[in-house]
Amino acid sequence: MKIFENFRGGILPLDRANVDTDAIIPKQYLKSIKRTGFEGALFSDWRYLPDGKPDPSFVLNKEEYRNATILLARNNFGCGSSREHAVWAIVQYGFRAVIAPWAGEGKSRVPGFADIFRNNSVKNGLLTIELSPADVDMIFSFAEKESLLEATVHLVDQTVTVHAGDWGHVFRFEIDPSVKDRFLRGLDDIGITLQHESAISAFEKKHNPLLSLK
Repeated sequence: MKIFENFRGGILPLDRANVDTDAIIPKQYLKSIKRTGFEGALFSDWRYLPDGKPDPSFVLNKEEYRNATILLARNNFGCGSSREHAVWAIVQYGFRAVIAPWAGEGKSRVPGFADIFRNNSVKNGLLTIELSPADVDMIFSFAEKESLLEATVHLVDQTVTVHAGDWGHVFRFEIDPSVKDRFLRGLDDIGITLQHESAISAFEKKHNPLLSLK
């Protein structure tokens, strides 16, 4: 996994809640586990017309958002099945972060991201940023006024600075310290394991491979 560095990128506003993984990448694209070539399948059912041509009304097909690297959506993004392909498709398209709000409060609170989707994102270097509903509403309002709204994501400071007009609007987000450390050091699950390579090697030298546990 690559080290996550601060970056400035365009925002693609997908003004929909409960975007499930089947919408992110439909089931017919799940035949491969090579982790490559899924960018064309991203939001396939919304992105293409029945004849296979791009739907010009869908936001991903609009020219001004062609190089966007930050996806802005509504609450409960990535709900549905646990398919990791959904994250692969988003990352391979070129998105580096997804922003979504929580909804409601207390026991009725719905998170910005489904748990499994968030966990799969961590494993694949996709930063999920949860902001308040008011913050996300404000960013959507900015996006309506800009042909391509840009923002700077600063993971160390845990901020998103939205560059709207002549102003920089700063939004702060929370992140699990262990997840933050993984991103800043570029560590996936294998990388974390390899940090203990010397201890693993020492154990293997002492361990009798012919000894079976009963």
